[in-house]
Amino acid sequence: MKTMIVTGAGGGLGEQIALRASQAGYRVGLVDVDEQKVQAAAARIGGNAVGFRADASSESDIEAVLDQFGDVPDVLVNNAGIVRFGPLLEQSAEAFRKVVDVNLVGCFIAAKAVAKRMVKRGSGAIINITSINAVHPGPGAGAYPASKAAVASLTQHMSLEWGPQGLRVNAIAPGFIDAGMSAPIYADPKVRKLRGGAVPQRRLGVADDIANAALFLASEQAGYINGHELVVDGGVVNSVLLQLPRD
Repeated sequence: MKTMIVTGAGGGLGEQIALRASQAGYRVGLVDVDEQKVQAAAARIGGNAVGFRADASSESDIEAVLDQFGDVPDVLVNNAGIVRFGPLLEQSAEAFRKVVDVNLVGCFIAAKAVAKRMVKRGSGAIINITSINAVHPGPGAGAYPASKAAVASLTQHMSLEWGPQGLRVNAIAPGFIDAGMSAPIYADPKVRKLRGGAVPQRRLGVADDIANAALFLASEQAGYINGHELVVDGGVVNSVLLQLPRD
């Protein structure tokens, strides 16, 4: 049985990725800093899903999860992330550091810990979740765009160093997804209409759009894809000219 660990899996995108993996036959470890949420998510998935409370930015927490999980995971999905909204001029250094610590350092910690085990086996896939903010930063998002752009670069770096040892490392950059941290934003009908209408496909994305991409990158069908950032956004990052008027 193949195995997968998903961080930030107490709900939203992480839970949906874990659910789809479980349905595809994976034994799945869900990791989240919120004990109650992650156990509830694991219970909803059922089957071979198990929940672990851990801080993704803590080396000792991640090592403990891997020891308890037992199997060397075939796939790691680094989904844990936070955002502190607000203009940069009003962003405290403390808030900025916290976002970088979870989004970037946490990604490094989990990937390094899992990769050490994967290398001994000679195979494995790591998928880091970035954002279209990593491609084109949006205002008012604090450290989030910079942290996700750094994860995209880290993904390439990991793929170069670990590729020769049998590992593949890729990233997924979600667009306007009506799930997870963005769900409260899209609870406003005006925002839903405005943003959904700006996407060339004329809809917001859903959690399954990201889960589908993750399962593809985890599969042998993506066996020759390494160091790639897959943008899953309905075409919005390429649509600047679509938004501009023409004569």
